[in-house]
Amino acid sequence: MTARTAAQCHNIDELRSLAARKVPKLLFDFIDGGAEDEVTLRRSSTGFEQYQLVPHNFVDVSEIDISTVVMGRKIAAPLIVSPTGLPKLFHHTGEESLVPAAGLHDIPYTLSSAASTSIEGVGNLSSGPKWFQIYVWKDRAIVRDFIERCKLSGFSALCLTVDVPVTGNRERDVRNGLAMPLKPTLPMVLDMLRKPAWLYHAVRNPTPTLANLLNRVEGNTSSADLARYTEEQLDKSVSWDDAAQMKEQWGGPLAIKGVLRAEDASRAAEMGFDAIIVSNHGGRQLDHAPAPIDVLPEIVAAVDGRAQVILDGGIRRGTDVLKALSLGATACMAGRPYLYGLGAGGRAGVERAMEILKAEIRRDLMLLGCAKVSNLGPQYLRQVN
Repeated sequence: MTARTAAQCHNIDELRSLAARKVPKLLFDFIDGGAEDEVTLRRSSTGFEQYQLVPHNFVDVSEIDISTVVMGRKIAAPLIVSPTGLPKLFHHTGEESLVPAAGLHDIPYTLSSAASTSIEGVGNLSSGPKWFQIYVWKDRAIVRDFIERCKLSGFSALCLTVDVPVTGNRERDVRNGLAMPLKPTLPMVLDMLRKPAWLYHAVRNPTPTLANLLNRVEGNTSSADLARYTEEQLDKSVSWDDAAQMKEQWGGPLAIKGVLRAEDASRAAEMGFDAIIVSNHGGRQLDHAPAPIDVLPEIVAAVDGRAQVILDGGIRRGTDVLKALSLGATACMAGRPYLYGLGAGGRAGVERAMEILKAEIRRDLMLLGCAKVSNLGPQYLRQVN
């Protein structure tokens, strides 16, 4: 029997299953897992089930428009690639597959501060919209350096992430022994041997590292030292003044990511942030935090049109996107669907994930009796609990 390829996957869950067969377990769990009991991780996806889509009939849907405008730029679909760290761990091409795929599909790619390809390297991979995810580091020189490099490399927006004063307790990673440097165990080695394609490329290519910090650490720049440096640089005393200073330094479109409270969203809108990203960091930080879809309506109401609202978390189907947009979101961020695609088949897998979601959005919009995503609203929803 011929093994399934990414092109033969019909939905994101099938890409997930294929990635699980191709990527070593400790790395697949790093993609797939969340904090502690993973209550928030599960709720981020199941929360969409509280809404039903109510179709409108006798509507002309012969022409469907799924494009939208996010932070001043028109994009082909209401989708944004979330920042994800070290994607070259999961497939040797990493950002070299993710960025061109996003550019081809004309959706923004958000480069993580913990990327395995540099800002400059990503800037040369695609002419499509590129955002950079940034923290407030203790060493503010890092912030200034990142901002200047992004300006020179054609990045159109910054995404300030504010929900990581410390890394969450991701127990799958602890149980699997995922640490830097990696200390192989017999079960780990046997599992890697069962993933020959991944292992072949892992041996032939340099060990993925935090590419944007190589010039910040003197002496040893091993993955372990860079990871330790990153953890030490997370500033636990970040204030709204720091956010305002970053906004002034950047001078361009700026989103704030990690917001789950209406008061914080309102404050950010008042300060002039262009977008509020409703996110629980993929369920990887505080377990039992709310799902983005659960707090989206109150955040949209608090922002009251002063900024765009983007939902980040739990997206697995086009219907999830339609529900979020009907509740007032402008677009949806997702990371795991594209990493599943990456693990399942490199660039072809990433493109397949994007094709699946775009096709589902288009088809489901037609079935809903709505010709444009910009026309979506609460009239298309029914809450069931």
